[in-house]
Formats: sequence, structure tokens, C-alpha cells
Amino acid sequence: MAELFVGKETEFGERDRKIIAQGELEIGIFRLDGQFYAWENNCVHQGGPICQGKILGRVEEILGPDKTSKGLKFSETDTHIVCPWHGYEYNIKTGRHPGDRNVRLKPYEVKVKNGDVYVVV
Repeated sequence: MAELFVGKETEFGERDRKIIAQGELEIGIFRLDGQFYAWENNCVHQGGPICQGKILGRVEEILGPDKTSKGLKFSETDTHIVCPWHGYEYNIKTGRHPGDRNVRLKPYEVKVKNGDVYVVV
């Protein structure tokens, strides 16, 4: 297994990402809540560039006391990446699709050594 240099830890702000390539393989590395997560840049749905999509909170429905809908809001705790091709969403921390826990992005290990960020391939 090889470790590919991604960049300096200080280059990543909260909710930042960087996409690296080695040959045909592309990997997106994300920083969220001070932790790093890496996923293959390949949407499970139809192979779209998932790591290039929008980063936003999961959409949640607001229910009133009578269980009627009062509108929608973005989650403050559940952050997703949205595929630019067809809108498939995945949780950045788990790589899982919110509607089907069996659908998941391919993960890669991220290591931080002396302020340098690496992904293990």
C-alpha cells in the first residue's frame, strides 16, 4: 500500500476538499469537524464525479405537533455531498446514501503525519 501526499493540514479549512489523481483513480479528501475523510470520486449510481458535488446539510422535514409538514431545513449535524450528475447524496463521514444504507462510496484511509495529509491507496 502506498501513501499519496495530499497537502498540508493547514491548507484545509472546515468543509474543504481536495481531489487527487493517480492514473485513472481519483480520490476526494474532505475535512469535516476537524477530521479527514476520503472517498473514490465515483458515484455508485452511474459513475459521476461525486467528490466534485455540492457540500450541504441533509434536507430534513420540520413536523408540527400534529405531524403536518411545516417546511424543510438543512441539518446542522448531518453533512452530505451531492453528485452533480443526478443528485445522489452521501454522508461525508460515512459515505452512505441516506435512503439505502447498503449503498456506499468506496473509502480510503487518511493519515496525518507532522502536519502533512496522506491518503493510503
